[in-house]
Amino acid sequence: MDILRQARSCPEVRSFIEDATLVVADGMPLVWASRLARNPLPERVTGSSLIWSLSAGLAADARSVFVLGGDTPDIAERAADRLADSFPGLAVAGHRSPPFGFDADPEAVDEAVTAVADAAPNLVFVGIGFPRQERLIGRLRAVLPDTWFLGCGMAVNFVAGHQVRAPRWMQRAGLEWAHRLTAEPRRMARRYLRHDAPYAIRLLANATRR
Repeated sequence: MDILRQARSCPEVRSFIEDATLVVADGMPLVWASRLARNPLPERVTGSSLIWSLSAGLAADARSVFVLGGDTPDIAERAADRLADSFPGLAVAGHRSPPFGFDADPEAVDEAVTAVADAAPNLVFVGIGFPRQERLIGRLRAVLPDTWFLGCGMAVNFVAGHQVRAPRWMQRAGLEWAHRLTAEPRRMARRYLRHDAPYAIRLLANATRR
């Protein structure tokens, strides 16, 4: 939802969406709007789910991942260890949890890009938040054209156990935002209540008219 709202007013954000190989509906309002518009999407697909299913697929082929992201220095390592334990055969090419705001420092960005490039993984999970992760993916794609990248937001924190994802019934009911708002009110209130909620209402209203 936040991505679509920004895309309407920011050419850079729109370019991220247009340049992506695959775009999924990471939000129940998108699924509801598609049904109201009589062009239904099959289901909601989140980065927090894909990080598990893609790791399982990579493990089956003995391929490798690099985990990049997390709120504290050890998050990426903990997430990588958990994925490796969960999926025997998955190779962990590396992990890195850059400090918040590192993307504003060209030298720090170069260091992160070099670390991932040297590891040469098959897939990189980039969980540093939109649109910062998409900017970094753009840099990484230039040096690793054969590697796949997934911008996965908070998924690295969830896998590491640093934060707990909403129960499945809340996910299915489209209430995952409420769970996150309760867990992090100061961080999420502005995003969900001031920006995402009004946009979701307009999206559903327009879908109904169409």
